[in-house]
Amino acid sequence: MSDANATPNREKWYRLLTGYHWFVLIVCTAGWAFDTFDQQLFNLARQPAIRDLLGTATPDVVNFYGGLGTAVMLVGWATGGIVFGIMGDKIGRAKTMLLTVGCYSLFTGLSAFSFGLWDFLLYRFIAGLGIGGQFGLGTAIVAETLPDRARPHALGFLQAFSAVGNISAGLVGILFSQLLLAGYISGQTWRWMFGVGVLPAVLIVFIMFWLKEPERWKQAVAEGKAAKQKAGSLVELFGDPRWRVRAIVGIILAAAGVIGLWGIGVFGVDLVQSIFRANITEEYRKQGASEKDRQFVALVFQTPGALEKVAEAGISPRDLIGESPEDHDAQYLLAAALTLVARGEPVTIENALRLLDQPWSDDGSVLAKLDRKRQSQTPEDRERRRGFVTKADISNASLADHIARIQERTKNIGGYVQRWGSIQLLLFNIGAFFGIYAFSMVTDKLGRKWTFAIFFLFAMVVTAFVFLTMRRWSDVLWMAPLMGFAQLSVFGGYAIYFPELFPTRLRSTGTSMCYNIGRYVSAFGPFLQGYLSGVVFANFAEPMRVAGATMCLFFLLGILVLPFAPETKDQPLPE
Repeated sequence: MSDANATPNREKWYRLLTGYHWFVLIVCTAGWAFDTFDQQLFNLARQPAIRDLLGTATPDVVNFYGGLGTAVMLVGWATGGIVFGIMGDKIGRAKTMLLTVGCYSLFTGLSAFSFGLWDFLLYRFIAGLGIGGQFGLGTAIVAETLPDRARPHALGFLQAFSAVGNISAGLVGILFSQLLLAGYISGQTWRWMFGVGVLPAVLIVFIMFWLKEPERWKQAVAEGKAAKQKAGSLVELFGDPRWRVRAIVGIILAAAGVIGLWGIGVFGVDLVQSIFRANITEEYRKQGASEKDRQFVALVFQTPGALEKVAEAGISPRDLIGESPEDHDAQYLLAAALTLVARGEPVTIENALRLLDQPWSDDGSVLAKLDRKRQSQTPEDRERRRGFVTKADISNASLADHIARIQERTKNIGGYVQRWGSIQLLLFNIGAFFGIYAFSMVTDKLGRKWTFAIFFLFAMVVTAFVFLTMRRWSDVLWMAPLMGFAQLSVFGGYAIYFPELFPTRLRSTGTSMCYNIGRYVSAFGPFLQGYLSGVVFANFAEPMRVAGATMCLFFLLGILVLPFAPETKDQPLPE
């Protein structure tokens, strides 16, 4: 036993730490904070990245693949949590931590260079492997290296910094949105954000040269204690009825919370971005943008070689603004013109109207990608759209002027939307910090089961309320932290409750299996969110809102399993 461990209990915990203890705590805390930083960068950049990689995809298609991307990362996260956890026991904590940090930093950086959807999803899966393995390894190194009395305080310090990582990602998002608005960088800021995600690789140097394997781990390996006591035995965990029931309860509890966060909560960023995209678009509409965009469309049809210049400028049909949110005439006509070019047909208004006479078909054309719900146009639609080209006054500005105007507007909208998405993330995680703390206070009074029931119900009601009612910037300022408080509160419960369910020889294994199998189950959540938004509720005016509110029913899973859960408050740890 070290001298630090022998120090009287009245000594402050931080006074027990040597210089090397502080080094271990700082490195492991930084690794966990960078881990959560990477997670939240993905939440911020997910929708813009998928929108750009898919080109002219519709919002419902973007929502669908956004859900798929999140599910892919969660599967990687869960797999990494189990695989790297086993490797940490076999080859060492520090060696395995080196792999996890390298994995999530390298492949987050590679995400910035994605050239298509599928390589982007591959990078996110591999990054997820490293993300999933980091927490268990970092906490194990801290727990096995620091003095016993300092351990819970130090682990609390480490866990608190997960919120700092999340908040830092929000600040990075705000920074790049401001740089975009100021004109210092061009579009596709999501590539810059993923590029920043490579910074944790700096930790590799410190881990490689100075982080040592915990003495307790080396002693356990040398003496073969794990094998003699059947530590980490999955056969015993799921073969003994007592531990099997507790493991299943823990898995369902974890799945309810993780589905709530990754299947609903993280899409709060997308909700805020969609709200502010609609708000700033309406401001441009009031300034006459729709009339100018109609003139632009007329010039496209009347100017030889115009579409080549439009394509070179990166302008897509979705960048155009109609007289109302339901007016898509300018978008349809530009999409029809681009489709004609792709087919090698003459770009004339009559050929464009002929395309628009046809109902939607999944032929992969620009027009088909623009609107999956488009039906054949009515005679009134046909005459109005013909008038766009034949009757438009195009003398006010040149094609180059219109292109520059639309590019500037698209940049401003992107920067504005990203900034508010980052603000939402920032406020969400500030609320999360206090939610985790609140759970620990309430459970000390009411016990584990009643506290879980209260906070799961609170999370369900608050999340549905936010998704259905958030409309204005002032709503974000108090609804975002409220939703973060509600959703993340139960994660504080997992840290308290799961270790109390299992005996010492199965505690790490049981806790890891609960959380990581819960992650596998929860990967279904974001996929379902994307499916509900993109398919089931696609005909609703705002499908994401209805999908998010519907998904809140998953919080009930955490309540329904509680009758089978043991109450562990004031009980000794099982042995």
